[in-house]
Amino acid sequence: MEYNVDETQRAPALGRSSQGDVCYWTDDRLRTRGVTLAFSERTGGVSLPPYASLNLAAHVGDDPVSVDENRRCFLDALGLGHLAHRLVTAEQVHGEQIRIVRAADAGSGARAASGAEPIAATDALITDEPDLPLMLLFADCVPVILVAPGPVVAVVHAGWRGALAGLPGITASRLAEEAGCDTASINAYVGAHIGACHYEVGYEILSQFVNRFGTVARAESGGLDLGAVVTRNLTDAGVPSCSIALLGVCTADQTDRFFSYRAEDGLTGRHSAVACIGPSLR
Repeated sequence: MEYNVDETQRAPALGRSSQGDVCYWTDDRLRTRGVTLAFSERTGGVSLPPYASLNLAAHVGDDPVSVDENRRCFLDALGLGHLAHRLVTAEQVHGEQIRIVRAADAGSGARAASGAEPIAATDALITDEPDLPLMLLFADCVPVILVAPGPVVAVVHAGWRGALAGLPGITASRLAEEAGCDTASINAYVGAHIGACHYEVGYEILSQFVNRFGTVARAESGGLDLGAVVTRNLTDAGVPSCSIALLGVCTADQTDRFFSYRAEDGLTGRHSAVACIGPSLR
């Protein structure tokens, strides 16, 4: 099947889907074209409290066997269960490192119970390889998925440090280089994250954001609006605002559906952002 560039350049949109109790947000139009992307929620897994129930992180203290089963369940729901052994994860450090993921990286961090090592010290993953699901993990930080013609996909983890450094925009520019396109051809998807109403930060940090991104960084509540910051960062990098789908859901406000580090006092699981290119496109 040939990749349809025009189809992916239409305005992106996120819709909520489910398979049994596993719920996630996706753009079904891209799935029909062979690109799968999804932002998971926290239901439908096997983990016990405080990780209940679809915790996908191996580093938070949950039973590794449960984590592997949760990953299998989630990938099954996306139609990617046969690729669970090729899953690529990263050691997220709130930095600015971007990794181009190649075929040799398949399985990095895939099996928690076996101690498989994730890609070290990385907060953004890019690939044009088919059959390599990329997964990053979140509990308040901003998940971003980018899709460029080719296809080439990226997943970005942006906490306040990554957002302040402009990691989503930097990744969009790097993605465009890899795809041989302009950033105006990229579609961006921004998943659930902590809202400004729950995200008070110190004056010094907030001032840094306002100085770099303008007053959009400061919400009327006085909190830091990470969603607005990431959106501004992407548009500054050349991604059209009409090509950005922003899921306006606050993780701290809906802990029945999402994990929240801040609202749950740091003891909780992680939901994910996943992107994968289908094999029929090569």
